Amino acid sequence: MRRTYGVFVLILTLIIFGILASGCVSQETGVRTQYAQYDDVDDGAALKSQAYSLEDTGGIVSDSSDEMVEESELRKVITTADLAIEVNDASAAVDEIISITQVAGGFVSSSSVYDNYYGESTGKAGYVTIRIPQSGFTSVMDEIEALGAVTSKSISGRDVTEEYVDLSARLGNLERQELRLLEILNMTTTVDEVLDVERELGRIRGEIESLTGRLNYLNDRVDLSTINVRVSEPRPITHSWGLRDALSDSVNGFISTVNALIVLIGYVLPILIFVTVSGGVIIFIRNRVRR
Repeated sequence: MRRTYGVFVLILTLIIFGILASGCVSQETGVRTQYAQYDDVDDGAALKSQAYSLEDTGGIVSDSSDEMVEESELRKVITTADLAIEVNDASAAVDEIISITQVAGGFVSSSSVYDNYYGESTGKAGYVTIRIPQSGFTSVMDEIEALGAVTSKSISGRDVTEEYVDLSARLGNLERQELRLLEILNMTTTVDEVLDVERELGRIRGEIESLTGRLNYLNDRVDLSTINVRVSEPRPITHSWGLRDALSDSVNGFISTVNALIVLIGYVLPILIFVTVSGGVIIFIRNRVRR
């Protein structure tokens, strides 16, 4: 009986130990499974975040170093030059500048020829504003300078690279937003939703047109340099023996003398009148007293 009881206790102990061991193993397995699920969730979130980032950038992942290299190589500079030359014939010089511009593939923005007065003598002068391709800027400047004597010259460049890159990036973002709005518009079912999406599309398209116009303006100013040229004829040299100047000075002196006499008479005449009247009164009184 005791032996049977001992065997029963031993079997019961083994059963309890087996149950405890299986519980620990299952608990460890559940913990590992739970952590594995968290790891899967994190990986999924990361993939989803990466997918969103790719969608926002249009599916293009660029290296920052490559962007810096491209930005350093692509420079947007607006070049403007002001040039003044002295020529024998201003009209012919203006025509020659226009011809040089057309040969270089540019165009004339404005031009004018007018009379330049030097006292009593006159001479011709002109002003021309031309737009030429950036590649031919140096050669055109040399050809214009060869037309006469250069009296003044200045060249300036304005770097608009930063503005150009910023506008391009904003334009790309707006175009991607427009595409997403068009996709949303195809999925809308109610009239209110359609109106909201179309209103937002109108705003986006307006900004796209504004940025596109500014970029086109910058491209035009960068691709075509501006040169302002002023041409003038030499000031005429007149020879004189001095007779004309002497006669002019004598006439001016006579007029000044007459003016001075008129002013003097204006001051002296009232005094003379007063003295004359006073003297007459005194003489009249003295004669009366004598009588």
